[in-house]
Amino acid sequence: MASAASSEMIPVGTAQDAAAASDARRQAYVDAAQRLFFAHGYGATSMNAIAAAVGGSKTTLWNLFPSKLALFEAVVEAVVAVYGTALTVDLDGAPDIESGLVRMGDSIMETIMSEPITELHRLVMGEAARVPDLARVMFERGPGPGMARFAQWLQRQMAAGRLKPGDPALAAQQFSGLCRAGVVDRHLFGLAEPDATATAAAEVRAAAATFLAAWGAR
Repeated sequence: MASAASSEMIPVGTAQDAAAASDARRQAYVDAAQRLFFAHGYGATSMNAIAAAVGGSKTTLWNLFPSKLALFEAVVEAVVAVYGTALTVDLDGAPDIESGLVRMGDSIMETIMSEPITELHRLVMGEAARVPDLARVMFERGPGPGMARFAQWLQRQMAAGRLKPGDPALAAQQFSGLCRAGVVDRHLFGLAEPDATATAAAEVRAAAATFLAAWGAR
């Protein structure tokens, strides 16, 4: 009876409230880490500084994230979840091959040229030699899955006879490279572009035409 009475005294929703508070605390650490990583770099940002920025205890931070790399992974996942349109673009709904390529190309450009993804690229490029795991984490959480998904779509087009048979992963890399070779490179280097959006759109369509000239079924 005492056990039943004790359970009745637990407020309804306490467990849910505790979980929500834990999630909010975790997100606060991820947000603070993103701000500090982007402002000061990965190497120059300590876990102590991140804990201080949130105002929580260092013990809580370490319990949630056993390493700074684990926290960086959470930052990448959070950014990609919002800005990684290449992971979700509807390719199968495209009316033809060229339209599908353009959809993928536009999503690549939109993703890479968004401010948070740009900051991630610059952060990783600046620190990859000292911390190679940063590049691995970013690739595995971002462009890796996107390129794998795109390659699967290209493989289906090859199987249907719409593209020449070949290595779909290589084809995906080549198309991505065609899209990224112009305005994206200049953007990542911080070079101003009068109308980057229009330039990106034009380059994607040129990339699709070049890709189809090489891979299109005769």
